Amino acid sequence: MTSKSIPDVAFAGVTFNDLRGRGVIVTGGASGIGADIVRGFAAQGCKVGFVDLDASAGQAMADALPEVFFQACDVTDIEALRTALSVLIDKIGGVDVLVNNVANDARHTIESVTPEYFDERVAINLRPHFFAMQSVLSSMRARGGGAIVNMGSVSWKFKGTGYAVYATCKSAMLGFTRVLARELGSDNIRVNCVVPGWVMTERQVKLWLDDKGEAAMDQNQCLPGRIVGTDIAHMVMFLAADTARMVTAQEFVVDAGWS
Repeated sequence: MTSKSIPDVAFAGVTFNDLRGRGVIVTGGASGIGADIVRGFAAQGCKVGFVDLDASAGQAMADALPEVFFQACDVTDIEALRTALSVLIDKIGGVDVLVNNVANDARHTIESVTPEYFDERVAINLRPHFFAMQSVLSSMRARGGGAIVNMGSVSWKFKGTGYAVYATCKSAMLGFTRVLARELGSDNIRVNCVVPGWVMTERQVKLWLDDKGEAAMDQNQCLPGRIVGTDIAHMVMFLAADTARMVTAQEFVVDAGWS
């Protein structure tokens, strides 16, 4: 961990009154950006359900927050994902918001990628987003509409190295978002994509951040400071709320001006 570490940035205190009581599903919500998204919606008075592979961390967070429910799930198993989401939908009473957050940015060289590894990365970073969306559609339609927020990444915009398959999946989020927005617009379902910059989660600081990375942020970001999960959660909540009622098919980059 470098000297700048992870900034302690609390939620801004903005209240989206229309979010209170709404049902929210988040994939990959036990840690990192996903955990901040779960906490953010919980603070708005939402009923939140989330899935994650980490059973202990997920249950601990659910136990600590009101109206938050957790189901342990390996999202690469689509039937398990469907079952977990069905349970959560029943617990929260229906879905108004889906946040497709789950991802894994494991590093890999181009030469090391096998067909099996490629499929495994897609099964984490792309495939569950489609089937989570599919699983909540009937509930959203029954409620007269909703909001889907897909999480992208600036990794492909930066032309970063060491994660070609991950970046490919994340670039697909924009196309996925725009097509869904057209297909689901008549159901009053809005679909947008949030693209985080380099967010100082515990994982990023532990695994990837070094002095060179600190220098790169200082040089390339237009704004000083460091991006944290709450910065991303604020944008996600804005897009989920009625404040964004006529916003769909768009990409929102939160990277302090780097890209």
